Amino acid sequence: MAKFRSGFITIIGRPNAGKSTLMNTILQQKIAIVSDKPQTTQNKIRGFYTTDDAQLIFIDTPGIHKPKHKLGEFMNEAAKSAGIGADVIFYIVDAAEPFGKGEAFIIHTLPKETPVFLLLNKIDLLEKDALLAVIQLYSEKFDFAEIIPVSALKDDHIDDLLQTVIGYLPEGPCYYPEDMVTDQPERAIMAEIVREKVLECTGDEVPHAVAVEMLEVKERPDGMIYASAVIYAERDSQKGILIGKNGVMLKKIGRAARLEMERTLGSKFYLDLWVKVKKDWRNKEVYLRNFGFDRNKLNK
Repeated sequence: MAKFRSGFITIIGRPNAGKSTLMNTILQQKIAIVSDKPQTTQNKIRGFYTTDDAQLIFIDTPGIHKPKHKLGEFMNEAAKSAGIGADVIFYIVDAAEPFGKGEAFIIHTLPKETPVFLLLNKIDLLEKDALLAVIQLYSEKFDFAEIIPVSALKDDHIDDLLQTVIGYLPEGPCYYPEDMVTDQPERAIMAEIVREKVLECTGDEVPHAVAVEMLEVKERPDGMIYASAVIYAERDSQKGILIGKNGVMLKKIGRAARLEMERTLGSKFYLDLWVKVKKDWRNKEVYLRNFGFDRNKLNK
């Protein structure tokens, strides 16, 4: 009889490589927010995939990039710390993008003692000859345990990936209940959904200068969930964009966030949103800690 296997799998890569999309596809449930803007994921997020004979604990990480503020430094530290103690590392790259300094930097930091899977993502955008050239290029850069072409968005070769990685995991216990898919509190998921809708609805000037804080979440007598949140921007001009003329933009963000909360969490919501300014919050440690970006908790 096969022994139960379990282990920790860290997903790393550059911004917009498809890390969060991969984890959501594996879990068949939205755990991490996604957008077409880089640096969408700002902290580590855990997701659990459990079968009859294995439990895979995935850790989605922020994209590794050249930081421009203290939040960016935290995001890089979060990504690097997530690899400590991992049983396998998934290094995911956008196979349709040319190899550059960012990928070279990440490859230079890959551990030699941990199996590293190279996941060539977005293969649906490549012809076969181009994909073979990418495989050859990366195989010369590092001794990867496996090189697996996938399409996280279209769910191509994901089953093969899961069967392969289970073979690399040690025998171990089922760390989390089999019906549990994440340890993220619902309030954190709600805040991230609001931030996702800010990313979707606003232009390039606003998104990454935004933090979201849930103020109140409670069930009303009619069974509807009442939730209220504050969207923090860094400048008054960003606040104006987030609210929009006659409040149109804030209403658009709120409606999109409410519908996504209902899809993701399975309840009916009433959502109140406000916008406030905390100047230069991405460079101030006290604000970063308040918003959950605490360096002292990275290895916990």
